[in-house]
Amino acid sequence: MRLVFATNNAHKLEEVRQILGDRFEVLSLSDINCHDDIPETGDTFQDNALQKARYVKEHYGYDCFADDTGLEVKALNGAPGVHSARYAGDHDSEANMTKLLQELEKKPDRSAQFRTVVALLLNGQEVLFEGIVTGRIATERHYGESGFGYDPLFIPDGFTETFSQMSPENKNQVSHRGRAVRKLADYLKTL
Repeated sequence: MRLVFATNNAHKLEEVRQILGDRFEVLSLSDINCHDDIPETGDTFQDNALQKARYVKEHYGYDCFADDTGLEVKALNGAPGVHSARYAGDHDSEANMTKLLQELEKKPDRSAQFRTVVALLLNGQEVLFEGIVTGRIATERHYGESGFGYDPLFIPDGFTETFSQMSPENKNQVSHRGRAVRKLADYLKTL
């Protein structure tokens, strides 16, 4: 089965391709010559994921899926949330992490969760899948061989390493995106 994943984020694309495996051919936006700046103006992850998927379907005609992901920090009342990628500017991961660490400096509760919502548009149907992983924010960055975004700060419950320090395979087993994409894959296998 061939599907478009409404992203040009190489890290996300690689994660999703690893999770879905060889049974599905996953194309990126650049694979379909979509270089548009697709709007993400929703108030929720669901709104943004649907907005991206609908845009690709309406403008390019492909069945597709899109995700919206964010980090929700309890002590910050769920921030950065839907604004995670632009928390301190436009897609600047280092600035985002610096701002997050500053915001949490004097807060004892460092609990957080990553949330991903995947919206699938297929055969005229819209289906949503959600994945959540709980954890905590480290007091400093811990880089590893992989990861992106807030991964050097996020330690999932039950682990001592950040997402960035984990192997891609281990991260995909427990991550928010991994959980949502596995639900997507299970659904696609029933068709």
